[in-house]
Amino acid sequence: MQTDFLVIGSGIAGLTYAVKVAEAFPDREVLVLTKTVSDETNTKYAQGGIAGVWDDEKDSFDKHIEDTLVAGDGLCKPEIVEIVVKEGPDRIREIIEWGAEFDKAEDGDYRLGKEGGHSENRILHHKDVTGKEMERALLQKVASLKNIRILNHCFVLDIITQHHFGYLIMKTTPDITCYGVYILDTATKRVDKIIATTTFLAAGGNGSVYRTTTNPAIATGDGVAMVYRAKGRVENMEFIQFHPTALYESGIKGHAFLITEAVRGDGAILRNAEGEAFMARYDERKDLAPRDIVARAIDNEMKVAGTENVYLDCRHMDLEKFREHFPNIYEKCQSIGIDVAKDMIPVAPAAHYSCGGIQTDDFAQTSIRNLYAAGECASTGLHGANRLASNSLLEAMVFAHRAFLDVKDKFPDDFSPLPPETIPDWNAKGTNNPREMILITQSLKELRLLMSDYVGIVRNNVRLQRASRRLDLLHEEIEELYRTSTISPQLCELRNMITVGYLIVKSAQFRRESRGLHFNTDFPEKSPLLQDIVL
Repeated sequence: MQTDFLVIGSGIAGLTYAVKVAEAFPDREVLVLTKTVSDETNTKYAQGGIAGVWDDEKDSFDKHIEDTLVAGDGLCKPEIVEIVVKEGPDRIREIIEWGAEFDKAEDGDYRLGKEGGHSENRILHHKDVTGKEMERALLQKVASLKNIRILNHCFVLDIITQHHFGYLIMKTTPDITCYGVYILDTATKRVDKIIATTTFLAAGGNGSVYRTTTNPAIATGDGVAMVYRAKGRVENMEFIQFHPTALYESGIKGHAFLITEAVRGDGAILRNAEGEAFMARYDERKDLAPRDIVARAIDNEMKVAGTENVYLDCRHMDLEKFREHFPNIYEKCQSIGIDVAKDMIPVAPAAHYSCGGIQTDDFAQTSIRNLYAAGECASTGLHGANRLASNSLLEAMVFAHRAFLDVKDKFPDDFSPLPPETIPDWNAKGTNNPREMILITQSLKELRLLMSDYVGIVRNNVRLQRASRRLDLLHEEIEELYRTSTISPQLCELRNMITVGYLIVKSAQFRRESRGLHFNTDFPEKSPLLQDIVL
């Protein structure tokens, strides 16, 4: 297959970009690849909302910029923060024009929420399923454009670069170029190649490397791992955001149901096993402190008390308003026997968002030519050491738009892919079907266990060293299995997750300080030297 515009991922970043290039180039095909189905993305699971300066009388760009910089703990790129904050409202208006609906008050104005780290009410939301509503609107817009084609159940194996023609590629090699991708059609089990003039990578996050995550099962870090293998630059992978309040269900691991921060924004209070409202002991902002502070506070309360959760107290809140604002949460709690009017909700932190990722510039260009990246797989410089709540959907739309502007300005003269016949087919010689699936499933359990126990909210040098040794062994075993086995999504996902785990651990070892989401008890202070960890 051959296309001018290849998009990997169908979340908010991928679809926003696809719509824009499709409208600008109506005679060209835009090809979107999804790992499962088009609406199964991290975007779909975003509950809280999207941040943007909407009320000019009470709010301002300067306030939103300052809140983002404070949350990022010194590592945000100020020029990127200014770009996102100032261009964000236009992107929100755009998706509203495409059909996205956000909650309004009786007077017709948008009902703006407030979340941790925000100084003003600026969160637009659609009840507690904002991401799902935005995804719906985008898919509806995509369906109206005849030159967008979506291929479901396509697992992207690798980015095609000069390496596949037999050249030795290193990080320092100039002009590493993306010519497309190899994909596995999971229905036919056939490996194909797609040649692309431009490739836009919006492959999502990597929460599945941890035992408990708010992410869907597809969030296996595929984009980051592929770019790292292709010798592209990846940075700041140690900054993994743990959402403070995932619903705690005893014995359940894997995907955790998220209790959005907006619940605390509406007045819910965190309490420990003794019923104490403990957040005042950790931060003057109490329950609305930034997520890194709240998650560490909860982690400490759980360790001191020897419990596996704390509680979110909503009993004093207006029940009808709660049901109106958070119908999804209310129904979920009801389904497991929790009456929010009478019972506190058990919560615990869960892996939620990767602030690091593929290094990009201010137009979403990666260090590899013809390759752009946006969304959670990218590191734009907006989040720094900790993401401010509800800035992620905003960032995805802003950089999808900026990537489009860059492509539109350069297309087609600055892009010159090789003709498809010069790119070799996928070589599967000497491989066989794996004899035992347990070799994959058990290694996956080991990976998630070691990442959760050794590379979680609080870290130290011994834990990181242990994680590094075990990851080396897992890597060696899985690479041997990869070389001798036929390709499967399960094997490739595990391989990608081991790579991502390595990047998180190695970045954490290099950062000899505690900053934002990275807290190392052997280096509890912040270093006066501000630096990005680039691998």
